[in-house]
Amino acid sequence: MVYVFLANGFEETEAICPIDIMRRAGIEVELVSISEDLIVKGAHGITLKADKKITEISVCRDDLELIMLPGGMPGTNNLYDCRPLRDMIILAANRKLPIAAICAAPMILGRLGLLSEKTAVCYPGFEAELIGANIPKRARVAVSDNIITAAGMGVANEFGFAIVEKLRSREVANKIAKSIRFKQTLFI
Repeated sequence: MVYVFLANGFEETEAICPIDIMRRAGIEVELVSISEDLIVKGAHGITLKADKKITEISVCRDDLELIMLPGGMPGTNNLYDCRPLRDMIILAANRKLPIAAICAAPMILGRLGLLSEKTAVCYPGFEAELIGANIPKRARVAVSDNIITAAGMGVANEFGFAIVEKLRSREVANKIAKSIRFKQTLFI
């Protein structure tokens, strides 16, 4: 089971692409709204209906494999401002559960002190928020122990493949990647 936390203002592609890739790998994914409303509006006006509200879930489940934080603004700030979510992230980190964050969302992990001595990436301009992290210059996705981070929307699929590799295997991730890539020219 994977929890994907959604806040108003989330970056839609950063949520939807990894969710799709995880589900293709047979991973159960639940969308969790941090508000009292199951309908969450993305940064570009696309709405998703969450499966559960944050008040209905626990990160102490034995079958919880990973928690994921999509980026976007003001979605990332809204996620960080949610005290119950911050508490869940810290509890998940203490349990050594994998935590995945993309775009601006890795700043949440940095602010919580979870990136110390880890390799992490984020959307350009948010590097100062990755407190204690080793930030490689050209990396698009970074996997460091239980933390998976990605640079932004343009690498949402790669982020999804990294999650699948972490939870299942490289072979499963490569099989899905191969199945969704086109070989023909799309534009003439």
